Amino acid sequence: MEAATTEQQRQAAPPPRLRERYEQEVKPELVRRFGYSSPMAVPTLEKITLNMGVGEAKQNTQMLEAAAEQLATLAGQAPSVRRAKKSVASFKVREGMPVGVAVTLRRARMWEFLDRLTAIAIPRIRDFRGLNARSFDGRGNYSMGVREQIIFPEIDYDSIDEVRGLDVTITTTAATDEEAFALLDGLGMPFSQEGRPGEADAEAEAEEERRKEEARERAEAEAAALEQLKEENPEAYAKPEKPEEGEEGEEGAEGEGEGGEKPKAEEGGGDEDKSSSEKEES
Repeated sequence: MEAATTEQQRQAAPPPRLRERYEQEVKPELVRRFGYSSPMAVPTLEKITLNMGVGEAKQNTQMLEAAAEQLATLAGQAPSVRRAKKSVASFKVREGMPVGVAVTLRRARMWEFLDRLTAIAIPRIRDFRGLNARSFDGRGNYSMGVREQIIFPEIDYDSIDEVRGLDVTITTTAATDEEAFALLDGLGMPFSQEGRPGEADAEAEAEEERRKEEARERAEAEAAALEQLKEENPEAYAKPEKPEEGEEGEEGAEGEGEGGEKPKAEEGGGDEDKSSSEKEES
């Protein structure tokens, strides 16, 4: 009897508001934009993972219990304790020590948590200027960090022991970052205008084209300045005329005949004449 009553209550529960928005608005827009041939190819949310690191838990177990209680309040289900996989002496961590708590949300709880995150929690972040659109991992998954868990209204500020942060990872079935961005943007994720997937490539191409145009204008200006200098002082930029090979050979021959050194044979002949004249005088 109790099982039947529970089943009736589960069937009577209204579907998540964000899930209805996805089916009615986001999904048709994704099909129109990317041209999917099958409804099963349209990307959707797969799971949301919440992770809260508690490094002080190795010395104080009460901190681990408090973090687990707060994460259970946020997610609506009990988290699991994450333990160290290997020992690290520099961090004083041994294998098997508790280092954090994590929980994985699926189906209705996943949609409800994302709805609360985008509509209530994120607007309460101090000095918020948009989520980083570059935090996709290249396979359609998005990760963000929350510095203070008190942005969620479920957490009572007076009852917490200290302010902690947590990591939120949204796993989708999208094949590319551009499709995942279109999905999350349609669901209401407040991304910043800088670094959006798809738009970043166009911006990079425009920047590269601008650089090429500047380099082209710089080269033309340098060429025009060089031409102007040549016109103002043509002698400085005039190339020296090189003598032809035939003329250079003739000049060398004439130099040897007139003022060049005498051949060795002639030098030797002069010595013989000098010695014969000395003999005659004697």
